Amino acid sequence: MSALFPFQALRPAPDAAARVASVPYDVVTVDEARALSAGNPLSFLHVTRSEIDLPAGTNPYDAAVYARAADNLRRLTADAPLIVESVPALYCYRLRMGRHEQTGVAGCFAVDEYDRGLIKKHERTRRDKEDDRTRHITTVGAQTGLVLLTYRARADVDAIVARVAAGLALYDFVAPDDVQHTVWRVPDGDVAALVDAFGAIDALYIADGHHRAASASRVREARGGAGESSRFVAVAFPDVAMQVLPYNRVVADLAGRTPDAFVQAVSAVARVSDGGPAPSRAGEASMFLAGRWHRVELPATAPGTPRADAFDVAILQERVLAPILGIADPRTDRRIDFVGGIRGTAELERLVSSGRAAVAFSMHPVGVGDLMAIADEGGIMPPKSTWFEPKLRDGLLVHTI
Repeated sequence: MSALFPFQALRPAPDAAARVASVPYDVVTVDEARALSAGNPLSFLHVTRSEIDLPAGTNPYDAAVYARAADNLRRLTADAPLIVESVPALYCYRLRMGRHEQTGVAGCFAVDEYDRGLIKKHERTRRDKEDDRTRHITTVGAQTGLVLLTYRARADVDAIVARVAAGLALYDFVAPDDVQHTVWRVPDGDVAALVDAFGAIDALYIADGHHRAASASRVREARGGAGESSRFVAVAFPDVAMQVLPYNRVVADLAGRTPDAFVQAVSAVARVSDGGPAPSRAGEASMFLAGRWHRVELPATAPGTPRADAFDVAILQERVLAPILGIADPRTDRRIDFVGGIRGTAELERLVSSGRAAVAFSMHPVGVGDLMAIADEGGIMPPKSTWFEPKLRDGLLVHTI
């Protein structure tokens, strides 16, 4: 079963929602966060990335950053205003980006189910990032970011969600990135049915927000597992509605090689030819180097290779990035960076052409089914394998603990 709990959300007054809602803290740099929030004192980035209100160059892990986040949440609560739901509630949250649309259920989920592996993960988390969000939750007294979950679609959940979404929305606005965000409060009469329907779901899967979930677990442990700290806030979407974009790679240098020598080195392990900016299928990558795109046909893996090692990003790492470029651990090597697919291949061209990177790799997206299969096996996907889009907005549904 999958436990679903209504909660008393801290949320903006409807006429302030569009100004409060912000992109997730971890998809923007501090400079981007500062630019996005400029001229908008209600932006929730003042809470999730409070270093934007401190002198440039402030260590993002300085105690002053967390103290400012708590101060900013108190200020925002008064100024927006943010209101506390009068009784525990559930919500439906719809994202619409171009032709793509997905509607999920927002509520609280059990940290205990996460700890026991019933809410399944597919990524390893980094201790420093866990430390950051754990300290943020503890200092602010709230989970300020939504975890993105998925599950195998069920007709009974779909029917309830469709009924709720036919009603009057609590929030409905288009964000600056042209994504439409619509939130409904689930009527009291549908809450029990929705809780029961989720109770029949065998497993939930973390799509995005591994560090938020891991930090919630650490806060629960520190507080003895009592009260609201035993739950974390998330939105769960059916798997058939999810959209996964590629997670691309850029590398700062060619490890001393010329572009021609690098192409020759890659050609020794993969078939390289002229190509376009996006691979047409799994098993291919597109490589931008010295102003040109190349098609790279990745070598096949041997029969019996573990599923996680057969993904394109894993093959690229094993056959190109590690042996040719010397990137042994992509999680820690500062020579490699990762670019979400929403930024497009033009961003890869810009980074290389500007000299900020020497080579870029455009990848084919991984399917949601692959993610779920890996999680079911208890496996871990290669780092930076998936980029889910569109993104949920922070600040619309805050879980106080």
